[in-house]
Amino acid sequence: MGKVLVTGGAGFIGSHVVDQLVEQGKEVIIVDNLSTGKLEYVNQSELVSFYEVDITEKEKLEDVFFTQQGITDIIHLAAQSKVGPSVENPIMDATINIDGTIHVLEFARQYGIKTFIYASSAAVYGPVDTLPIKEEEKLQPLSPYGVSKLAAEEYIKAYGRLYGFDVFALRFANVYGPRQSIATEAGVITIFIDQLLAGKQVVVYGDGEQTRDFVYVEDVAQAVLRCLLSEGNVNEMVFNVSTNTETSIASLLQILCNGVGVSYTPQFEEERPGDIKVSYLANDKLKSTLGWKPTVSLEQGLEKTIEWSKRR
Repeated sequence: MGKVLVTGGAGFIGSHVVDQLVEQGKEVIIVDNLSTGKLEYVNQSELVSFYEVDITEKEKLEDVFFTQQGITDIIHLAAQSKVGPSVENPIMDATINIDGTIHVLEFARQYGIKTFIYASSAAVYGPVDTLPIKEEEKLQPLSPYGVSKLAAEEYIKAYGRLYGFDVFALRFANVYGPRQSIATEAGVITIFIDQLLAGKQVVVYGDGEQTRDFVYVEDVAQAVLRCLLSEGNVNEMVFNVSTNTETSIASLLQILCNGVGVSYTPQFEEERPGDIKVSYLANDKLKSTLGWKPTVSLEQGLEKTIEWSKRR
């Protein structure tokens, strides 16, 4: 049984993926620069090896592949994941999300991996006319972040065609849950909970009517495992990982206020450039192809996340 390399495996989504891999008895190699990940999130099983390495550090990354012979699968989660910084510094964004991904792909090629699973984003779609958004939708990202995630998708698919490994590009909706950092824009739920628990007025950018598709992190990790454990000659598959449900930011905040036990009194501020107004993703393809479906409702997931935030 081959080893699984997880980039970003000490991070929010990555640590949950690693936990589920360990439950499956997989030997896991984690590569993470700890810029947003935390050592305390690293699974302590004997099946797990951890390397504090940045994916842009080509020589150090190669040392991992050379030392850990027998890597057969890669789950690539490490990324610059914020829209704002990508607008302010697109070169930095591209260096991590495109150049860093190519480094990982090059070693995947050299060391003969079989499966490459990539964490993409709903940001690749940009504004659309039809909801829910299907995988076949026209791709017109609004931000450098969306562009870099899409470019990396294309590199990964091209490497799969060239070198014969199975490729999965998973376009995540808005993932939330325990271990999510308030330092991430995608972590709006954690940010809101943190502000509410601290007795602060919550800031909402825009009018609150913008919508998102919120999917619980353990459901996302299960989607990654379904891809890894799938049988047959997959070659190249793109899947949305979502709940297929549209929730407004105002509605989300109202549920959180009720859960924390505070009144709903948001402060509305100007909409941020690069933000998409409405978005939710169809998940029929992943359901029908791999039998995956989300199992945690928004209310259940928010309750679990609030409880985790209280314990921090």
